[in-house]
Amino acid sequence: MFSTRPLRMQASRPFAFPTTKEGHRAHTISQRLRTLKRIPPELIPLGIVLSVAVGAAIYSSTRKLMTDKTLRLYRNRPEDREH
Repeated sequence: MFSTRPLRMQASRPFAFPTTKEGHRAHTISQRLRTLKRIPPELIPLGIVLSVAVGAAIYSSTRKLMTDKTLRLYRNRPEDREH
């Protein structure tokens, strides 16, 4: 039906490895920090809340794995099973 569509496809190689000088330019820490200014101020509280939530999840999961004595770490051996 659309026989010319494959002929219009372009190679994606130039997009992956640009030949312009911008693609080869190194970024310093100060340049990366300047990009933080482009973040809208409305998203900063969301980032803080998400960071606290992820931190709390990691803390509670780690604490559960370290302190729970009823947690099974190994499979039961067949001779220990009751039928």
